[in-house]
Amino acid sequence: MRTDDDSWDITTSVGSTALFVAASRALEAQKAEPLAVDPYASVFCRAAGGDWTALLDGKAPDHPLASEFGAAFVDFQGARTRYFDTYFIAAAEAGVRQVVLVAAGLDSRAYRLPWRDGTVVYELDQPQVLQFKREVLAAHGDAPRADRREVAVDLRGDWPAALTDGGFDPAAPSAWLAEGLLMYLPATAQDQLFSGIDTLAAAGSRVAVEEATPMPPAVFEAKRAEERAAGGDNAFFTLIYNEQHAAAQDWFTARGWTADTTRLADYLRQVGRPVPAADTEAGPMFQTISLVSAVKR
Repeated sequence: MRTDDDSWDITTSVGSTALFVAASRALEAQKAEPLAVDPYASVFCRAAGGDWTALLDGKAPDHPLASEFGAAFVDFQGARTRYFDTYFIAAAEAGVRQVVLVAAGLDSRAYRLPWRDGTVVYELDQPQVLQFKREVLAAHGDAPRADRREVAVDLRGDWPAALTDGGFDPAAPSAWLAEGLLMYLPATAQDQLFSGIDTLAAAGSRVAVEEATPMPPAVFEAKRAEERAAGGDNAFFTLIYNEQHAAAQDWFTARGWTADTTRLADYLRQVGRPVPAADTEAGPMFQTISLVSAVKR
């Protein structure tokens, strides 16, 4: 179970979800017509070894990502990656040169997107997660395509101070991303995150988030009970908080941002991927998730 001061590396607790997402991106890249290609996703998985390598080689039939749910989740990650890649490319074209990846995990955008000269990419996450990424990519011989700066910090702490200490300039426009994060934060921490972004974002800044409306409490607790009964390492519902402080579009609009929300199911249809039926394991999740982007006026 989560605690207020828990921490993790890349193979434990919340950190392990970054490998799950990276594996999904790697599987998406193997398709004939992928929605997004992250060439570093497979590098991270093979560095982690074990079932992650076997999965990419088609030798882990019992892995969650090799299931019907896994196929839907890979589609989800392909679509989500494309949405946020497009968001960052538009921000760069608009002249934004500061990028903040909140809970960066194994996000490789500092290495793979076409950043303009002078762009600084700040990556906020737990120290051991950032260390794993840095060492793996250095061993692979790759260098970032922007000025990448690690900010080793717990997002439940004073991350705005850590970010500005790292060189972030609140007077210049910035582009922020909270991808696959909010569900791992209690409602109070979500509000603190949004408030920190709003305080540090100059006019012309942008923010993008993935959010999910909470499940009915009884359904959520039933999912947790199923995980406990099943045992093993698949404990997603044990790691997340079934809370939402406020819908991102409403929160940012009330503070002078122009925001837009796209339901995940609608975006999947836009990019030509199937939406899981409501009675499948993945169906309820796909109906609750939305992708939000906003610009500060």
